[in-house]
Amino acid sequence: MTVEPKTDALRRLYWREEILQVMFWIQGEGFGDEVSPELLSRFLGVEADRGLLYLDRLVDDKYLTRSDRLYALSPMGREEGGRIFANEFAELTQPNHGECGPTCWCHQSPDEAESCQADRAAAAKGHDHT
Repeated sequence: MTVEPKTDALRRLYWREEILQVMFWIQGEGFGDEVSPELLSRFLGVEADRGLLYLDRLVDDKYLTRSDRLYALSPMGREEGGRIFANEFAELTQPNHGECGPTCWCHQSPDEAESCQADRAAAAKGHDHT
């Protein structure tokens, strides 16, 4: 569990990132565009009650919109939430060491995949078969 920062400025930044990231994920998973504080609380974890105090601040800062008791990402909030989410999971979404990138020919056919795998195995042993 991450410890909440001590200063108000850092706490505000911390909860902005946590809330926008979770709301971006909720929307991306198809759970809805508008969320209640209760739903957010479930995804934010045990510290959520403190974080939920920042929802109206995020509305004031134009990251969220509010309709009755439901909150939604504004266009600016969606962009920022996407950036935060991408940064948080960048290490998991990049190719592993020695793996090909998304534009490699090996993604086009089984023959290319076999050839690419052989080339990578040879390179890992310190020599090239080309």
